[in-house]
Amino acid sequence: MRLASASIVDPLTSHTCRLTPAEAAKLEMLLRDRHYEFREVPYARFAASKDKLTVVFYESGKLVVQGKATREFIEFVLEPEILERAELGYEEVLNPEMLRPRIGVDESGKGDFFGPLCVAGVYVNEAVIRAWAGAGIRDSKLIKSDAKVRALAEQIRQTPGCVSTVVPIGNEAYNRLFAKLRSVNRLLAWGHARVIENLMEHRARLQPPPELAISDQFAATKDTVGKAIMALGREIELVQRHKAETDVAVAAASILARAEFIDRLAALEKKGGVRLPRGASKEVDQTARELFEQKGVEALRRVSKMHFRTAFRAQGLPEPEVKEWRKR
Repeated sequence: MRLASASIVDPLTSHTCRLTPAEAAKLEMLLRDRHYEFREVPYARFAASKDKLTVVFYESGKLVVQGKATREFIEFVLEPEILERAELGYEEVLNPEMLRPRIGVDESGKGDFFGPLCVAGVYVNEAVIRAWAGAGIRDSKLIKSDAKVRALAEQIRQTPGCVSTVVPIGNEAYNRLFAKLRSVNRLLAWGHARVIENLMEHRARLQPPPELAISDQFAATKDTVGKAIMALGREIELVQRHKAETDVAVAAASILARAEFIDRLAALEKKGGVRLPRGASKEVDQTARELFEQKGVEALRRVSKMHFRTAFRAQGLPEPEVKEWRKR
């Protein structure tokens, strides 16, 4: 297995297109809702910036997007939410490198106190990628509707040539694994490695064979996942990079993982007769405390991740000491 960090997509730092008045108005409202900073620019109807991106719409009807986040903005905001089609700039994105057969891996539930951790893997090839043009397959965190996540997950599973797998780690198993590994990153690494291995066990269906597997770099060093990779996974290149969800294979994996998480959390709610809020918040704290007081620690253990500070607060236990992070 070879470890790599380079993106398989060439950087795109500038993009120009034309918008209708309705599209421009929709874009301006979206930028304001997402707290972009607006400023005056000569001959522009509006200009806004945020992080590493600048968006300017001129009175002529021309839109100019600039910055390191240009590609991500086009793929996950401009095309799916404003233009509602994946035509503009698609030829730029769909270059030969992007058509390489590969495996994308992502997870859902890592930051949720209640519910499992679900890791998914998706194999794609040229036919699969072209079939998804305009489908709106993007990082699941950008999809607010559970129904939309489920619909896209079904489309992914039904696409000819696409092969996928999901490894759900239920809460009781999660808590046992964490007690053994003592690290969320090592637990995640095991899940990613298991998913890659599961797909490679079906490599007769992966045609042409995958050249690489891509995942988000969640640990400080790439060795965390590299050391966890199993026998078959070592036959292909492992690429770890930040914001890996911009790759369509990883985005598809994030959707499958999220759909699995949503369904399993719903099953836990139905079985326990209690609503389990997502994420980590005051509402989550209150629900955890009530669950512990009414049903005890074992009931809490069956539906939550016990290393979260929420679990300590719910039981009235002192929270673990916050360790000062130091760059090595």
